[in-house]
Amino acid sequence: REQSRTKMASAKSQEKSEEFPDIVDLAEYAKKQRWWSRVFGQNSGPIAEKYSVATQLAIGGVTGWCAGYLFKKVGKLAATAVGGGFFLIQIANHTGYIKVDWKRVESDVNKAKKQLKINTKTSPEVRTRVDEVTSFVKKNVVVAGGFAGGFLLGMAS
Repeated sequence: REQSRTKMASAKSQEKSEEFPDIVDLAEYAKKQRWWSRVFGQNSGPIAEKYSVATQLAIGGVTGWCAGYLFKKVGKLAATAVGGGFFLIQIANHTGYIKVDWKRVESDVNKAKKQLKINTKTSPEVRTRVDEVTSFVKKNVVVAGGFAGGFLLGMAS
């Protein structure tokens, strides 16, 4: 009797599988296949495995906003200092406190231009750093995206 029940159950399951051959549990599929895994491969980094997408975006956004805000403030301070220094030098030159040899300045600038044209090749250290940053961004694309958005918001605020 039990054998007949199992045969009937297996026959019913075959009928159901023939009627609906591609039934997929979306919850399980979503857990196994994250969108960044399809885009950037299976190795999506340690941060992606520990935290949810919302947490990663929040972490990236907050750190990006802080970095952007500080970059804006420090940038303003540096621009003010450099601009103020040039302004003071021009005033001192105009009033006669200092004398600038502009022909020598021009020749030094031209030498520097020539030197920069000669040394345009990037060093292997720079290439290695760029590769490391690219790899990090690929592995942690959600955090990097949140950081970029937060950085722009920090610069704007």
